Amino acid sequence: MKPEIHPNYKPVVFHDLSADYKFLTQSCVNTTETTEFEGATYPVFKVEVSSQSHPFYTGKNVLLDTAGRVDKFYKRFGGKKEVAE
Repeated sequence: MKPEIHPNYKPVVFHDLSADYKFLTQSCVNTTETTEFEGATYPVFKVEVSSQSHPFYTGKNVLLDTAGRVDKFYKRFGGKKEVAE
């Protein structure tokens, strides 16, 4: 890595809030909070999705009800509008 391009490159703990999973990696992210991880104190960055909680990686795929969403949209904002030709 070229010097002085990433001056804040440091070890950071990423905390997946939905799975309560923490992992340590290098990052340039700015954070004000710290956490205890494996006996040392590191800056922490909280995320809502990681490989421990994302359906693609966990194998728990969620089927989306697209037809229900469209009906809900029409019910909320009115029916289909006819296009004048």
